[in-house]
Amino acid sequence: MTHEDATLSSFEAALLRPALPAGEAHWGFVLLPKAASAKLPRRGRTTVTGSVNGQPFQVMLEPDGQKSHWLRIDPTLQDAAGLQFGETAHYQIAAVEQEPEPEIPTDLQSALEATPEALVVWRGTTTIARVDWIHWIVTAKQASTRAKRIRDACEMLASGKQRVCCFDPSGFYSKAISAPKQRAD
Repeated sequence: MTHEDATLSSFEAALLRPALPAGEAHWGFVLLPKAASAKLPRRGRTTVTGSVNGQPFQVMLEPDGQKSHWLRIDPTLQDAAGLQFGETAHYQIAAVEQEPEPEIPTDLQSALEATPEALVVWRGTTTIARVDWIHWIVTAKQASTRAKRIRDACEMLASGKQRVCCFDPSGFYSKAISAPKQRAD
């Protein structure tokens, strides 16, 4: 059995509209069934390939804070798959064999480049460790917290620490991470 076969799930789910101010909610989301999420290799951010109504995609799932995941559906994929908010569609997902390198936020990249010792350790970590470092930073709710996390990350990395400490990437224990709230229409 291949890695993809072991993580493959098919399910039906409704496309939900996030509760965001008017003009900001052009995208939709789907809450994965617990059984589909349980087949994935981790409760934190996980990249999957899949399809919705036969339309292929590759995306990073986000943790929902309930030991499962949610899937963001951008407007291009919504249109291509013929999705309307509230309608149920057929989904297939499977975890990718190798997690792709995450995009490094500009502020973190600048801080790493300004701290050569941290950059060396950053480059020596695993892709999953870098995903977790970035997730810890981008989940900060305030700019001052994000800036502090970047400074702390550079200090920890410069001291040789390869994994972010005390961060629950699933959001289950800290409740800092969750799926979007559904808009009540």
